[in-house]
Amino acid sequence: MLSQPRYSLLSIALMAALLSGCNESTSSDAGADYGNQDNTTSDFDQKALIANLVDGVITPTFEQFVSVSNQQVSDISAYCSAASAFEQDPSDNTALSQASDTAQQSWRNTISVWQQVEMMQIGPLTFDDGALRNKIYSWPVTSRCGVDLDVVSFENNDINGVPYDIASRTPARKGLVALEYLLFNPSLEHSCTGNSTPAGWDNRTDDDRRVARCEFAAEAAKDINHNAQQLLIQWSGDDGYGASLKQAGEAGSSFATVHEAVNKLSDALFYIDSVTKDGKLAAPLGLFANSCGTSVCPEDVESPLANHSIENITSNLEALDALFSGNDGLGFDDYLIDENDADTATALRDRIATALANSRSYQTSLADTLSSDEAKVTATHSDVKAVTDKLKNEFINSLALELPQTSAGDND
Repeated sequence: MLSQPRYSLLSIALMAALLSGCNESTSSDAGADYGNQDNTTSDFDQKALIANLVDGVITPTFEQFVSVSNQQVSDISAYCSAASAFEQDPSDNTALSQASDTAQQSWRNTISVWQQVEMMQIGPLTFDDGALRNKIYSWPVTSRCGVDLDVVSFENNDINGVPYDIASRTPARKGLVALEYLLFNPSLEHSCTGNSTPAGWDNRTDDDRRVARCEFAAEAAKDINHNAQQLLIQWSGDDGYGASLKQAGEAGSSFATVHEAVNKLSDALFYIDSVTKDGKLAAPLGLFANSCGTSVCPEDVESPLANHSIENITSNLEALDALFSGNDGLGFDDYLIDENDADTATALRDRIATALANSRSYQTSLADTLSSDEAKVTATHSDVKAVTDKLKNEFINSLALELPQTSAGDND
């Protein structure tokens, strides 16, 4: 029975990594000077670094996610209107096709910004084992059958005699993963097997199924936008997590020292290691156990229905670049230079640029490239690994930082 979320070996391993990071625990793997009163040798303005990363990089990204997720609500609503009109008068499908294309592009725009947010998992996105993050994006845990069941439950406004409330549903049945399935799945058949199937679905016309799926997609889009707003509320403002980072070392702050807050921000960089490198590249390549055993497994890429997997990796790398360089303000590269390690600053900037150029050079989807040109995907993995190797060694040593638990002891 497939009504439960899909827990492959890949999803179990990746969710463990994500939850480990969400608990915000750290290991003993650290730079040689970690924990000293004077952690670094220069007089670099770490408070200014924190302020720029909070105000100049993270907050604008969260704000942009609210904006694109709001547009997604409007675009999917328009698609539903077109689907309903087509069901009544199927003489011309031009409007339906255009509305569907617009809704799909809106999802692509939203997931692209979300993949940058994914690189910024500190504070609200990590609280309560990543509950808010998972409501927006449950990957690698998915449940296509669960989504199908909830399409009908939402339509009937009933869950075992209780009115349907998407806010209380498990993450794998909603969020951006569910929207990908609802908007990009070419089949209108349900994905369930066994006894648990959406009631009456097999007896409905394709036009009727399309409308039902779209109406649930509209509800899921509203829920995503609501959770995006909650993220921004918990991050921004005088009482937000961003403010607590900027107030590090001050009386009443949750961070005893400014360097502790810098370390918390640096933890976000290592998503590129434990998830992008290992989960999105190494696992489908068969370097780790996956759904196919230990062989190349195109079906284990991140966004298979929308063929958006390599674009997700590009967005991860773009966010990494912004966090490391600080965009137009102070970044970790400036900190390294002030610590007399310009070589590491230059090497990381160059390696990130190389990995970005690689990911942007794909002419076909990641899944198709795995099948037709495994060497190219292997090169992408190697380019990302070159970045993470430098982060896990010279970077943390020069800045006296501690690795997050998700990357500690990983020599892959």
